[in-house]
Amino acid sequence: MKKLLLCSLWLLANGLLAQPSIELLLAQPFPTNLTASADGKNIAWVFNDNGSRNVYSASGVNFNDGARITGFEEKDNGIDISELSFTPSGKHVVFVRGNTPNGQGYAANPAQLQMETSRFLYMTDLEHGRDLRKIAAGYAFKIAPDGRSMAYLNAGQVWLASLVDTVVKPQVLFKIRGGVSALRWNPDGSKLAFVNTRGDHSFIGIYDLAAKSISFPDPSADKNQDPVWSPDGEWLAYIRNPIQADEFLFAPRRTGFPWSIRLLHVKTGEVKEIWKADEGKGSVLVGDLPAVENKLLWAKGQQIIFPWEKDGWVHLNALDIEKKSAKLLTPGAGEVENVVLAPDGQTLYYSCNIGDLNRRHIWKMDINTAQAEQITEGEGIEWSPIPTGEGLALLHASASKPAWPALYTNGGFKDLATAFSISDYPTDLVQPQQISIKATDGMNVPAQLFLPPNHKAGEKHPAVIFLHGGSRRQMLLGFNYSQYYSNAYALNQYFALKGYVVIALNFRSGIGYGLDFREALNYGRTGASEVNDLIGAGEYLKTRADVDPKRIGLWGGSYGGYLTAHGLARRSDLFAAGVDIHGVHNWNKVIPTFNPSYDPLKYPVIAKKAFESSPMFYAAGWKSPVLFIHGDDDRNVIFSETEDMIKVLRQRKVPFEQLIFPDEVHSFLLQRSWVKAYEATFEFLDRQMKQK
Repeated sequence: MKKLLLCSLWLLANGLLAQPSIELLLAQPFPTNLTASADGKNIAWVFNDNGSRNVYSASGVNFNDGARITGFEEKDNGIDISELSFTPSGKHVVFVRGNTPNGQGYAANPAQLQMETSRFLYMTDLEHGRDLRKIAAGYAFKIAPDGRSMAYLNAGQVWLASLVDTVVKPQVLFKIRGGVSALRWNPDGSKLAFVNTRGDHSFIGIYDLAAKSISFPDPSADKNQDPVWSPDGEWLAYIRNPIQADEFLFAPRRTGFPWSIRLLHVKTGEVKEIWKADEGKGSVLVGDLPAVENKLLWAKGQQIIFPWEKDGWVHLNALDIEKKSAKLLTPGAGEVENVVLAPDGQTLYYSCNIGDLNRRHIWKMDINTAQAEQITEGEGIEWSPIPTGEGLALLHASASKPAWPALYTNGGFKDLATAFSISDYPTDLVQPQQISIKATDGMNVPAQLFLPPNHKAGEKHPAVIFLHGGSRRQMLLGFNYSQYYSNAYALNQYFALKGYVVIALNFRSGIGYGLDFREALNYGRTGASEVNDLIGAGEYLKTRADVDPKRIGLWGGSYGGYLTAHGLARRSDLFAAGVDIHGVHNWNKVIPTFNPSYDPLKYPVIAKKAFESSPMFYAAGWKSPVLFIHGDDDRNVIFSETEDMIKVLRQRKVPFEQLIFPDEVHSFLLQRSWVKAYEATFEFLDRQMKQK
C-alpha cells in the first residue's frame, strides 16, 4: 500500500495521473449560430454535441431557462444545422438542417444513414419544439419583414414558402440564369434584392413581387455584391469589386483596381458612386474579414458602415452618404472580425484583436461620436456579440475552457444552459505562451508555445509543430472560435499533457496581423515563402535545451497538411515524422476547386510557378514517415491529392500509413471521425518519436 501511494504521488507530481483522453478533450458541446429575437427577449444557438446537432434557446430574466428546443435524437449522425434565425415576432426560429451536396449532387452522409441528408428548411417554436415543421428542401433563406413568408434557394432557383399556411405549397418565385445569393428583402417586403453570379462577374438584381419582374439596374463586367437597403426602402447600396487580371487564390494581392460603394435610387433608377477606395493599401476588398453576412450596414443618419484596410488593418468606417466622406471608427493595430448593428441603428458591437493581437475581445461604439468602449478584456476570448434586453449575449472561451454561450452583464459573464456542459471537463490545462519565431529569411513570425506540466529546464522532450489551415486563419491563446481549430487546440493540449513541447505556428499569410503579413510576398502558389516560417520553427526547437532535436514532428490539416508535406519533403533531416490531414500537394489540381476558370494549360507561367511551390515538386527529398488522413468526399481539397502523394511515396519506398474516412468531408461531420483521426495522429507521432 505504501509503495502504491508513493507511486501515485510521483505520478501526480509529474502530471501523469488521470490525464484526460482525446475523446474527453473533444467532448464539450460546441456552440454556433448565436442569434437573438428582434425585441431582445429570446436568444437561440446550435450545439454540436458530439456529432448530434440541435437548437437551444434561452429567455426570461437573465436567460435562466436555457433548454433544447429540437428533438433530433440520432447520436453522432453528422447532419448539420445552420442559418438559425428568429421570425419577426420572436416566437419561432427557422433553420436549415442537412448537408451540402458535392459536385455530383450527393449530400454528405459519412454516417451512411439510410435517409435523406440534403438540406431542408425547418421552423419551430421556443417551447421544446412542439410544432416542429419541415417546410421544404432549401437553404440561404430570408424571412419577409411581415414574418408570413420567406424566400430561399433550392435547385438553383429562388423559391417562396409560407410560414403561416401549411396548406399552401412552396413555389418558385422566379427563375434566372446563373447563381443566386445574398437575398435581401426591402423594408415593406415588396421587393427582393439579390446577387446574380455569372462566371467572373455578378449583377445586383431586384425582383418586384407585384409586377413579377426582374431588373438589373446597374450591370457591369465587375463583381457587384453585398446589397443593403436603406431603412425607408428608397435606396439600395452595394459594393462594386473590379475584376482583376489572373485573379486566382493563394497568391498575395496587396494592391489592385480600387473597389467602390454605389447607390441606387430605386424609384428613378439613378445610380451613383458615393465612395471609392484609394489606390495602394486598401484598394483590394478583403474577402475573409470581417466575418459577416453583409459587408455593408445601413446605420441611422444616412450612414453606411463598411470595412476598409487603408492603414493596413481591417477597420470599420462610417460613410456619410450626403457628404460622400468616410471616417475611421476603429483605429489601432488589430482587425475587426464580427460586427453587428444594434436595433437603434447607431450602436455597433464588434469583436477584434485591437490591443490583444492573439485573442478576441468585444467592443462597443456609438457611430455618431466614434467613441469606442472595450466591453471585455483579460485572458479570455470573446466573439459573436448579440445585444439583448438582458445584456450582451456572446460566445467565449479561454486557455482551459472551450467555447460556451454566455450573458455579459454588470461586468461579468453568466454562462447559459450549464446543464448541458460536461461536469468533469478538465480545468488544469496548459497555458500557452506567446513567442516569436525567426524564419529562415529573417522574418519574425508569431507562435504559441505549450510546455508540458511540471516542465523542468534541461529535460529533453519530443516536440511537435501544429500548422493551421486556410491559410486565412489564426491560432489564439486559448480555445478557438472555430470548432475545427478548437479541436486542434485540444489536441495540442493533449500533446503537451503527454510530455511534448508544442508550437502552434501562425505562419505568414494568416489573419490577425495586418495586410502585409496576410498578403505576404511569394506565399502560396507564388513561391511558398511560408515554408521559411516552418523551417525556422523547426530550427528554433532544435536549439532549445528542453527538446530532443531528433524527435521533432509536424501535424496539420488542409493548408497545414500542405506545410506538413513541404516540411517532410524539404527537411526530412529536421522533421522526424508528420501527420498530413487532407493536405494540398499540387496547387494546379487544387486551385480549380476555388477558381473553376483556372486551367494550367492556359496559364503556363503561373502553373509552372505553382507546381514549383507545391510539396510534390520536392518529393525526391521526402524520407520521413507520414500518416495521411482524408475523407473521400472532401470538397475543399480533392481526395486525389492524397492518392497522388501516396503513389509517389510508394514508388520511392517512403514509409507511410493512411486513415481514410468514406464519405467524410473536409471539416469532419462525425465526432467519431475527429476522435479517431486525432487518436491516430498522436499514436503515429508518438510511436515514431519513440523509435528515434
